[in-house]
Amino acid sequence: MASGVLNSPGLAGVGVADLQRYVGLKHSSGVALCFPRNAKASRLRRGLIVSIAGDKQNESIKKLGLSDAECEAAVVAGNAPEAPPVPPKPAAPVGTPVVSSLPLSRRPRRNRRSPALRAAFQETSLSPANFVYPLFIHEGEEDTPIGAMPGCYRLGWRHGLVEEVAKARDVGVNSIVLFPKVPDGLKSPTGDEAYNDNGLVPRTIRLLKDRYPDLVIYTDVALDPYSSDGHDGIVREDGVIMNDETVHQLCKQAVSQARAGADVVSPSDMMDGRVGAIRAALDAEGFQHVSIMSYTAKYASSFYGPFREALDSNPRFGDKKTYQMNPANYREALVETREDEAEGADILLVKPGLPYLDIIRLLRDNSPLPIAAYQVSGEYSMIKAGGVLKMIDEERVMMESLMCLRRGGADIILTYFALQAARVLCGEKR
Repeated sequence: MASGVLNSPGLAGVGVADLQRYVGLKHSSGVALCFPRNAKASRLRRGLIVSIAGDKQNESIKKLGLSDAECEAAVVAGNAPEAPPVPPKPAAPVGTPVVSSLPLSRRPRRNRRSPALRAAFQETSLSPANFVYPLFIHEGEEDTPIGAMPGCYRLGWRHGLVEEVAKARDVGVNSIVLFPKVPDGLKSPTGDEAYNDNGLVPRTIRLLKDRYPDLVIYTDVALDPYSSDGHDGIVREDGVIMNDETVHQLCKQAVSQARAGADVVSPSDMMDGRVGAIRAALDAEGFQHVSIMSYTAKYASSFYGPFREALDSNPRFGDKKTYQMNPANYREALVETREDEAEGADILLVKPGLPYLDIIRLLRDNSPLPIAAYQVSGEYSMIKAGGVLKMIDEERVMMESLMCLRRGGADIILTYFALQAARVLCGEKR
């Protein structure tokens, strides 16, 4: 309701919070709020009506020039302004049974009965600052649509990428993570292109930092985009993924990315001991300020399919079950958490996101470090497909899924919805 102030020359004003509490109020009129001490009886009987025009949400009250003392005197004399009657109890539909009230001392619905109350007691918030925007890049000049991920593209690193980052920053998303589509001619069994200082990722980092110095750039540390075998590590002739030799390559990759200006390096390979080795390598090169976001609990999931199409990085043979975690395992995530904490990780990530809310909560409850969740390509594409088929409301499901990841314990969310969701949060509709 509108509010107003009653003033009299030389005396303090009286705040009026709610017009409906005062005498004579009608839906389209104002009222006299108090009367002077020496008012005549006839004047008291008929009241002082103040006309108010316009919508009640934007009403204003004309000042009557009455003092606090005059208003209080009227009340003491028994001439308190009348208030509207108590509204009638809303009628129940015909046929509603008449029952006694349940003897409940606590009714949780009381705190949900209006939008204002629901907003006041909301426990989880969602902001563009919570998003990290995964972006696919390639050497070409044109942006190439990714068939399995509607709305996502392999972005030209000098053109489309810069434009996409600008759009994201306009709505408050200032963190990105880069994933390169590497030309087949540069792939090798040992993934040496991963630490080429003039490779696609380092060049892109330098370009973005030159254009947007305050942009937070996360990078992916793994060999699969650079491997001719499509695995996250070096593959022995018998198919075994070599752990320590792979970690050696990952350290060089992380240092190359840090040298280019990366803010956070993110080992997603799931090799044992890589966090500690990368931390030592970064520190030895003077990059103590560069953070490590470890893919702590990365599961061997079937939700990654569209991503692998985007980077053309499917394993040439076999699967990734000897290094990524078994989706059936829960306690094992604590083992990975303790190792990553001890080795110097700054952020712990769970991947995938929504199907693994229990793991996100497990890490949240057992570690003081920030927790990240990756809403992966399969999760994104399912929501997109459901929206296209009109089976779900895409925007509502998108926002609910992100809120659930936050509620589950994620501080930040890597999501392909980052730009779209941020626009919703900022009130834009596109």
